[in-house]
Amino acid sequence: MSFDLEKIRGLFPVLHQEVHGRPLVYFDNAATTQKPQSVLDALRNYYEHDNSNIHRGAHTLADRATRHYEATREKVKDFINSRESAEVIFTKGTTESINLGAQTFGRKFIGKDDEIIISTMEHHSNIVPWQMLCEEKGAKLRVIPIQENGEIVFEEFEKLLNPKTKLVSIVHASNALGTINPVKKIIQSAHEIGAKVLLDGAQSTSHLEIDVQELDCDFLAFSAHKLYGPTGLGVLYGKREILEEMPPFLGGGEMIKEVSFEKTTYNEIPFKFEAGTPNIADVIAFGQALDFIQSLGKKQIKAHEDDLLSYANQLTKDIKGFIPVGTAADKVSVLSFNIQGMHPFDVGQMLDARGIAVRTGHHCTQPLMHRFGIEGTVRASFAVYNTKSEIENMAEGIAKIARIKNK
Repeated sequence: MSFDLEKIRGLFPVLHQEVHGRPLVYFDNAATTQKPQSVLDALRNYYEHDNSNIHRGAHTLADRATRHYEATREKVKDFINSRESAEVIFTKGTTESINLGAQTFGRKFIGKDDEIIISTMEHHSNIVPWQMLCEEKGAKLRVIPIQENGEIVFEEFEKLLNPKTKLVSIVHASNALGTINPVKKIIQSAHEIGAKVLLDGAQSTSHLEIDVQELDCDFLAFSAHKLYGPTGLGVLYGKREILEEMPPFLGGGEMIKEVSFEKTTYNEIPFKFEAGTPNIADVIAFGQALDFIQSLGKKQIKAHEDDLLSYANQLTKDIKGFIPVGTAADKVSVLSFNIQGMHPFDVGQMLDARGIAVRTGHHCTQPLMHRFGIEGTVRASFAVYNTKSEIENMAEGIAKIARIKNK
């Protein structure tokens, strides 16, 4: 598909509506992206024509559903360039993917006085599971500090690494700031001392080219709903040799080979980690979302989003009272800010009155907000279907709101 912005926008039904009498401007893409018609059609088609459980059925519907489901696993493999589709585990989302890692890798390989490293900019879902594990195991959680511009202090990260470090779990691109972390360097440094690395790719997968073999990460967690796909679906990628050493996450159907009252033997990966009836319809529909992204190409998508962010920075930088939060040199298309003297929620509501959807609050990164001494921010995040005229609309709205408080 050529990069025809009007044509692309036409693929997303939800965009063509009014909010408070104004055309919707959807700038909440870091929370969830909208879904193209092909994804909606795939959901409907499954339930109307192929609705059946997968893998064990001998009838036609079960066979079709299984083939479509496993075809998406192959598409994910290609999307992140894993060595094989067996390294792709379907979960409920990034949060469950990280928890799976904590409860399986952590249960097996983390012990008393071992150390796990995270960063100050982590989402709560990449903090709390490791805190829980550390409490259970008597391990220690270490935190990489960040600079005022929202970049990690790499030298401090290197100082934290030591023989007790068993895992580094770090966000690839910050949901609250947009900062892109130097994960290639982080992975190399961690591997030098024998530590494994989990990347939170919830934001990066929708903006950046991802090659898990080139990065050499041990795990990658991400969600479908931030990739123009359905909610309630995520992926945990893991290297085969590590996944095979990890115990199961949940017990039940599909994750077993043989069950007796005396002993259970477990299935091969990825099925060892996919107990019970999976989210079949959404997995199949996610395949269409990946097809949409691949049809445009990540490079074109990123170039467009980078252009939008640059334009937003340009139009807002001279607004009196406008305070950007997170000014790293390397960012995905996230603009976080405050307006002097105003609560982020009030700013968000005033923008909503203009039909502009943004996110407000701490963005599930309370320790990060504490680092900056603020309660939260207003976050505008851009996707492939957004336009420069929408950026202008938002900048005009911000300027008017700022004038109310900063005359």
